[in-house]
Amino acid sequence: MKPQASPRVRAALALSAAILVSHGAAAAAQTSAEPYPCRVITLVSPYPAGGTTDILARLLAPKLQASLGATVIVDNRGGASSNIGTEYVAKAAPDGCTALLGNNTGIVINRNLYSLRLDPVTALQPVAKVAAMPLVLYVNPKVPAATVAELVTLLKAKPGVYNFASGGSGSPQHLAGELFKLAAGVDMQHIPYKGQGPAMMDVIAGQVQVAFETTAALYPQAQAGRVVPLATTGTARSDAFPAVPTMREAGYPDLALTNWYGVFVPTGVAQDRVQRLSAALTSALESPDVRAKLTELGSEPVSGTPADFQRFIQAEVPLWETTVKRSGAKVD
Repeated sequence: MKPQASPRVRAALALSAAILVSHGAAAAAQTSAEPYPCRVITLVSPYPAGGTTDILARLLAPKLQASLGATVIVDNRGGASSNIGTEYVAKAAPDGCTALLGNNTGIVINRNLYSLRLDPVTALQPVAKVAAMPLVLYVNPKVPAATVAELVTLLKAKPGVYNFASGGSGSPQHLAGELFKLAAGVDMQHIPYKGQGPAMMDVIAGQVQVAFETTAALYPQAQAGRVVPLATTGTARSDAFPAVPTMREAGYPDLALTNWYGVFVPTGVAQDRVQRLSAALTSALESPDVRAKLTELGSEPVSGTPADFQRFIQAEVPLWETTVKRSGAKVD
């Protein structure tokens, strides 16, 4: 026969059960109120610190944090021309807690140059396009050229003597350099780096003489006089560099390239989570301070839904495949 608990013990047990139920209800309420649904969202930049992707990630992170009520961490995972960070996000759990701030290099260009273990176009789900910028052809201040024409004359006089830098083989900056060589009939050696930040620092230091860079990353260096911008690749002059002519004005109409950036999550993330993240990004992009900063950095206006971004990506696939073939770019 089982022993019977005393009335005092039974009362204590009942009180404990009530407390547990109360705590369970509170925990359930807390869980249902959890942000976005993640306490921490990791925004991966597939490049080292200092480049345009890193600048944009750190511009957007505090806005997303405020909008979503979650801690947003920027995680720089550079290397292999953004393939390492891109693959990391593609293989992450499809819960929306890990996102990629990628660009055309990692999403639609590298698939034409590398034997990738996955296709970013199908392994990643577009959330929102956040920026689109032309590139800027620039030189170290010690290079005796203040215009594109002067640079071409210099390069033709000394074939193979000057080098041009990029943040990695197959990057838009690399492709722009190869297309420039082809269009101008000049000879320069390509020097790839593990990200645009290191590439730009070596141009500033004079280790490499010439490069293409986005308006966003180059703007503060140009303002400080550390580099000399010669031309932009936009269809019109950049707000960030109004005194700098376009490559079209300089006589090279085929060098009209735009580097775009967007946020992606692994394929399979629930649509309500994709829509929530997209809405938070749209809100961030519409805030006056972010809009002013993007304009200052030379970004074109961007907007749209995840479906709009998906259609844009599909149109970019054949465009960059053709560009890679025209440039003759190879993985070094």
